[in-house]
Amino acid sequence: MPVGAFGGRRTIMEKIAPLGPVYQAGTLSGNPVAVAAGLATLAETAAPGFYDRLAGKTRAMTDGLEAAAKRAGVPFCADAVGGMFGIYFAPRVPQTYAEIMACDKERFNRFFHLMLDAGVYLAPSAYEAGFVSAAHGDAEIAATTAAAAAAFAAIR
Repeated sequence: MPVGAFGGRRTIMEKIAPLGPVYQAGTLSGNPVAVAAGLATLAETAAPGFYDRLAGKTRAMTDGLEAAAKRAGVPFCADAVGGMFGIYFAPRVPQTYAEIMACDKERFNRFFHLMLDAGVYLAPSAYEAGFVSAAHGDAEIAATTAAAAAAFAAIR
């Protein structure tokens, strides 16, 4: 659900209506459904172990992608922190600008389109991060790695 918020020092915020003369409005301002979704999300993320579980899901997916690439003989690696991951068509995770520029961008493009054709939407640029969410489970991770295995086999 889309939602936004802003804040500031009390002296500034007291200028906003109804306390002050500045009117603020927006499409979703005060939307009860968007706010309820935001509050529910905050409650989920505050649950003990939430971020550890999210990081575990992300690592399971990147490990699965790496294993599928290795079986296909495709130079590939991945890195993950929390729910964020990066994939690289390179033998190891790039550490410098020169190393990232040396990644196989053509192979990434072919992989991206094969994954998209299989119903898996990844970030469309070789330079963008991907994200796993709390909604992703074992079935989604398995489907993603299965699609990747087929894609890696096709781009050897």
